[in-house]
Amino acid sequence: MDIKLIEIIIAIIVLINIISFILMILDKRRSILKNYRIKESHLFFLAICFGSVGVFLAMHIIRHKNRKWYFNFGIPLLIIQQMIIIYGMYSFLK
Repeated sequence: MDIKLIEIIIAIIVLINIISFILMILDKRRSILKNYRIKESHLFFLAICFGSVGVFLAMHIIRHKNRKWYFNFGIPLLIIQQMIIIYGMYSFLK
C-alpha cells in the first residue's frame, strides 16, 4: 500500500479543519452557557495552521465570531493564502 505524501498532508489538513470547526461550536456553546471560553488567539492559531476553512464554516453556520472584524477580514485572507500554499505544494510534490 503506497500512500503518497500529498494524501497524508490533505488528511492532516482535513483533521485540523474538523478540530477547528468543533472547537468553534464548543466555544459558541460555552458563550451561551457563560462558561470558560476558548481564547480567540487559540481559534485564530488553528486557522493559521490550515484550519481556516473549518473556522470560516463555523462562523457562517453557527454565527459565531462573525461580528469580529479580524475574523471577518483575516479568515478569508488566510483561506486564500493557504490555497496558494497548497497549490504550490501540490505542484511541487506532483
